[in-house]
Order: sequence, then structure tokens, then C-alpha cells
Amino acid sequence: MCRHIACLGPAEPLGEVLVRPRHALVRQSWEPRRQRHGTVNADGFGVGWYADDDPVPARYRRAGPIWADLSFADLARVVRSGAVLAAVRDATEAGADGEAAAAPFAAGPWLFSHNGALTGWPVSAAPLAATLPPAELLGMAARCDSALIWALVLHRLREGDPLGQALADSVTDLAAAAPGSRLNLLLTDGTAIAATAWGDTLWYLTEPGTTASTTTGSTGADAGRTVVASEPYDDGPGWREVPDRTLLVATRTDVQLTPLKEPTA
Repeated sequence: MCRHIACLGPAEPLGEVLVRPRHALVRQSWEPRRQRHGTVNADGFGVGWYADDDPVPARYRRAGPIWADLSFADLARVVRSGAVLAAVRDATEAGADGEAAAAPFAAGPWLFSHNGALTGWPVSAAPLAATLPPAELLGMAARCDSALIWALVLHRLREGDPLGQALADSVTDLAAAAPGSRLNLLLTDGTAIAATAWGDTLWYLTEPGTTASTTTGSTGADAGRTVVASEPYDDGPGWREVPDRTLLVATRTDVQLTPLKEPTA
């Protein structure tokens, strides 16, 4: 269910990450190579990116398949960014939310995506939903498990939790409430990426930088590039698989992996 990707690095056209590579996200929408659940990701897609001197990302989302959207093809060709999060969706259940249910979800400086499914939805999630302030619960973007997971993560972010802690604590609570759930989460604020491997594949790629400028205000001749994705977009030797039950936190120059513990009964 779903494929997603986030990239931090020198500014480049969105298509260089999402379209051009042989097994890029666009191709993963109809021919993923390592997807364990579902076969085609045609139930919507979305791209979020950051521009120079603006911490609030832009988004482009649609309810249909990414390969059928000619406007996206033009957008990917000309829009440049050094911080991107994108996803193609395979819906767990049919719903009426359409574009609103397509990742990335967004609030303030953050972009978020969920690859997976919450076991026993929606009954299993009711106790966790009850912990949210009513206004945040009513403000959910869609009526799906991914939107609730985002609401839980967002609540922690607004309380001041760092990206990695917000994901790790949310996954622990969700796994305890709904054992057997698949909780691969992906989050960025344009300067760092946090992700969890919990029930599906996750990979990362790091490359040394050759460009001084980025889209988020940081500069330096050694600025690097980091990609975190459900699966590699090419067959290059630099890709590394993230072990299951792991939290990843990355910047343009560093990747840290931390094991996640199964919740106790």
C-alpha cells in the first residue's frame, strides 16, 4: 500500500527525483519492485516542496493516478526545489475523500506521509482519537487512517517534540492500540527527514554535495544530498535498506538509525 519518497539536497527539478530515474516514483505507481501489500498505486498522489526563503511548503495533489496527470508532468519539469516529499497512494478502503486523503498531509512547515494500514480501523483507533483536543480531531483533513495518524503526529510536533520523537512515540502508541499495523511514516520540515520502518520496506541514499546553495537557507560547499524512500529509484550501489522496527532521522549530510521497541502488552 503506497510508495513515498523524501529528498534533501541541492535544488533541482522535481522530475530529477520523481520521474527521470528508471524506477522513480512515477513508475512505482504502476510497477513497484518491493511493495509487499497491493500492486498498483493509482488512488491518488501528491508532491510537496519548499521554495527559497519560505518555510511553508507548496503542495500539488490529485485523486487520480500520477501517470495520467499532464499538469504534473509540466510541473515536474520546471519546478526546482532542494527539499521534496511525494507519495503515490493505494487506498486501503474506498472512500469519498479523494484528493484530501492523498499524501503529503501538511501543516505549518511540515509534510507527512503514511505507507501502511491501521489494523482494525476505525474501532482500534478510537482510544487514541479521544486523546486529541476536539478541534484537532474535527480538523482532520480526511476520514482515513493516515489522516488520523497525521493528527496524532502533528499534535506532538505542536507540543514541541522533535521530528524523530514525534514519529517514534506515535508509532509505539499506534502499534499498541492496533497490533499488526503497518506504520511506515515519513516526515520533513525542509531541513531534516524522519521516517519509520514498521511493516514495509524503507531505504536511504546519501551522496556528497557539489553545490553550495539549498532551498532552505543553509549554504556551504559541502552541502550533501539524502534520499529516503519506500524503495530505490535506481540500481545504484549506494542504497541501504533500513531494518524493520527502526527510526531514521536524516539531514543532507547525516543519517542516524535507532531501533524501535515493540510495545509491551
